[in-house]
Amino acid sequence: MPRLLLLIPTTSYRTADFMAAAGRLGVDIVVGSDQRQVLEDHADGRTVTIDLKDAELGAAQILGYVRARRRAIDAIVSVDDGATAVAARAAAALGLRHNPPEAIETARNKYRFRRALADAGLPTPTFHLLSVHDDADKASGTVSYPCVLKPLTLAASRGVIRADDQPAFVAAFRRIATIIAEPDAATPGEAGDHILVESYIPGTEVAIEGLMEGGRLHVLAVFDKPDPLVGPYFEETIYVTPSRLDAAKQREIVATAEDAIAAVGLREGPLHTDIRINDEGVWLIEVDARSIGGQCARSLQFGAGIRLEEVILRHALGLGSVVPKRQRRPGGVMMIPIPRGGVLKAVHGLEEARSVPGIEEANITIPLNHRVVPLPEGGRYLGFLIGRERTPEAVVAALREAHRRITFDIAPDRR
Repeated sequence: MPRLLLLIPTTSYRTADFMAAAGRLGVDIVVGSDQRQVLEDHADGRTVTIDLKDAELGAAQILGYVRARRRAIDAIVSVDDGATAVAARAAAALGLRHNPPEAIETARNKYRFRRALADAGLPTPTFHLLSVHDDADKASGTVSYPCVLKPLTLAASRGVIRADDQPAFVAAFRRIATIIAEPDAATPGEAGDHILVESYIPGTEVAIEGLMEGGRLHVLAVFDKPDPLVGPYFEETIYVTPSRLDAAKQREIVATAEDAIAAVGLREGPLHTDIRINDEGVWLIEVDARSIGGQCARSLQFGAGIRLEEVILRHALGLGSVVPKRQRRPGGVMMIPIPRGGVLKAVHGLEEARSVPGIEEANITIPLNHRVVPLPEGGRYLGFLIGRERTPEAVVAALREAHRRITFDIAPDRR
C-alpha cells in the first residue's frame, strides 16, 4: 500500500475531502500538521506535528520522522499554500516528485513573483518594495494612482488594499503593517517587514485550475469570476466553470499562464492562477503551487466520479492517468463573505438555501460563538455554496438566490 504524507494546516477546510480521496485510492496517509489535534483519532504514529511556516525546520522534522519510524514515504502533498515550501524541501531530500524549493519561494513571495515575470519580459504592472519602517507619507508621493498595496505572502486577499490617492495610501500602508505584525501572519525575513506596491490592473478576472506534470500544464478548469473585483478590498465570491470567454481568449490566457509558470520554475503538482484581462492584454496576478482553496474544489467533478483531491493524490503517487476529463455540466461555488466583524451567534435560512434548484451544498464552516473578521484583516469565509446547473448563468443565479436566503446574527466583539 502506498504511503503519502499530507501536510494540513489546522485551519484548513479540506481535511475530510483529502482523507476521503485517500480512502478511495487505498492510500495509507500520514498527517502532518502544525497542531496535533487536526486529526486526533489518526493514531498509531500516523500523525506528526510539523512547523509549516519554517521550511527548513519543517523539512528536517519530516526527515526525522521518516528515520525514526523507518517508514518510507512515497509522496508528500501540501493541502494549502502555507505548507508548500516545507513539502518541496522534504520531497527533494527524499527523492520524491516535487517542485524546486526556489520556485516555491518565488511563487509564494509576491515581490519575487513580479520580478520573475518582469525578467522574463511578461506583462507586469509597475511595482516596488517598501519597508514597514519607511515614511508612509513620503512614500505616498512617489507612486502613481490607483495602486494596490499587498503583504508579500498572505493568502486569500488578506491585507490587499487599493489606494486611489495619498491619504488612502497612507491609511492602507499603516493597516497592512499592523496586519503582518499579527502573530498568525508573522513571517520571518523579507516578508515579515515589507509591503509590495504595484499599479492597479483593471479588467475582468478569471482563474485557471491546473496540474503540472514534468513542467507541462494540464488545464483542469478555467473559472470566471462574475463579480467585479475593483477594491478597495478584493474579496472573491463566485467562481463558475466552464468559462464563457471565447476559445481564442482562453488559449491566450493559458499560453500566458504557461509562460509565467516557466518563469517561476514550477514543475509538479496542483496549480492555481489568478489572471486579469483588459484591452492591453493578459496579466498574471498570482501563480500558486496548490489547488483551489476552501471547499471550492467541490464545484469540480471529473469522469467516473473522480474529485480534484483524488487527481492530486494520483499524480503525487504516480498512479496511472492523472488528468481525467471534467464533467461537462457547469458548476460553481460561492464563498460566503463576512458582512461585518464580531461573534457569530446564529445562522438562519440554511435549509431554504439548500432547497434552491441547482444548489448541491450549503455549508457554514465557522462555528457559532467564534469571532468572524472580514477583509482585509481576515482571511476566512463564513462558508461555501456549491451549485451545478445546465448553464454557467443558471449556476450563478442559483448561488445568488441561495445566498440571499441566508442571514447571520453577528454580535459585537467585546474583547
